[in-house]
Amino acid sequence: MTLTLTVSDEVRSLVPGFTHLVTEARGLVNGPSSEASSALLDDAARRLAERLDGHAPHEDPHMTAWRAAYSAFGAKPSRTRNSAEALARRALADGGLPRINLLVDAYNAISVAHLIPVGGEDLDRVQGGMRLVRATGDEPFVTAAAGEETVEHPEAGEIVWCDDEGVTCRRWNWRQGPRTRLTEESVNAIFLLESLPPMTTGELEAAGAELAESLEKLSPGARITVHTPK
Repeated sequence: MTLTLTVSDEVRSLVPGFTHLVTEARGLVNGPSSEASSALLDDAARRLAERLDGHAPHEDPHMTAWRAAYSAFGAKPSRTRNSAEALARRALADGGLPRINLLVDAYNAISVAHLIPVGGEDLDRVQGGMRLVRATGDEPFVTAAAGEETVEHPEAGEIVWCDDEGVTCRRWNWRQGPRTRLTEESVNAIFLLESLPPMTTGELEAAGAELAESLEKLSPGARITVHTPK
């Protein structure tokens, strides 16, 4: 059964034009980063550098739109950067992009190459449907600090992804909780690509198709469905 994702009217009215695309994958075989997944990350960093042509990531029109979206719900975008901008900065730094595991490497590469926030969720760990909402401030966000599990709460009005158990990602796509992240044991997943104008639907679909292609190569035999943008 396909996971249901909904975007609240409050979010739609605050940030008009938000569009997301879901790539669903079942029967995946994840594992440690490989030569193939590292090559995806290296190619993404090269494409990013060509795209930016000496400019900083936040100067890209899509990242400018995301900074405005973060400001709209009260976040400071230069302190809590959206996931695409944060990854892009790492890609351009001396240390380069981190190697996590096959699936995370694949979606991080798409995020960097297309300058679009992309997240991956373990379908077997998500409780009920996922919702993009403005937080009340009471929702639990289970994370880790100094190696110990701890519970935080989003700020009232903060845009968060959540399921029936609590917040899965704070400040839209800034920080994912460990409960639903993709591990080497994950076999069923959704990948969420998030866009704002001026990114077009065609550009969003191209990123989703490229991710599906990467997943098919890294995990042969997986059943992959790219859903229509909403």
